[in-house]
Amino acid sequence: MTLSRHQFLWLATAFEGSLVLIAYFLGHWLLIDPLGHFHLNLNAIILGLIGCLPLYGLFVLSHRLEVARDIRNFLIEKLGGLLAGCTGFELLYLGLLAGVTEEILFRGLLQPWLEQDWGWLGGLIFSNMIFALLHWITPLYALLAGICGVYLGLTLDIGPERNLLTPILVHALYDFLAFMYLKNTVLSRHASN
Repeated sequence: MTLSRHQFLWLATAFEGSLVLIAYFLGHWLLIDPLGHFHLNLNAIILGLIGCLPLYGLFVLSHRLEVARDIRNFLIEKLGGLLAGCTGFELLYLGLLAGVTEEILFRGLLQPWLEQDWGWLGGLIFSNMIFALLHWITPLYALLAGICGVYLGLTLDIGPERNLLTPILVHALYDFLAFMYLKNTVLSRHASN
């Protein structure tokens, strides 16, 4: 079954939106506010915008390496066609959707919760092991997702105070740029055929 663009956007919204519901349900139960470390300030915005560049560079590099061929083919075949039909605004929406919802769950709830028993390093590692497992497509993809998750977890504490806005922006902008890259790859392949 092939999804239409609208079905894809609704499915992404429902799935990603459920992550926020899970974060708030678990947060209520665990007595942790998933947005407790969210602060709107210029420092976090600047760090978030600059912080996406290393991740995006890793993404572009990995798509040029032979070792990532299976991941590249999977993303282009399974996701590329859906992304190619989306407008730039829709891709920005999808990036923001994933960045906001996944960061609320993983860096807003799970990392602080795991830090309570395992310390800062344990919270960082264990929350991103879960992040990697939930991004399992291939073992290499899960490993790369876990590394990206650790990076996002580090950006939570990069400024003068812990701020969830920084990893949200890093994640959202990274996803937007990666989605644009995949869309352009698919469109250029169709144009050359």
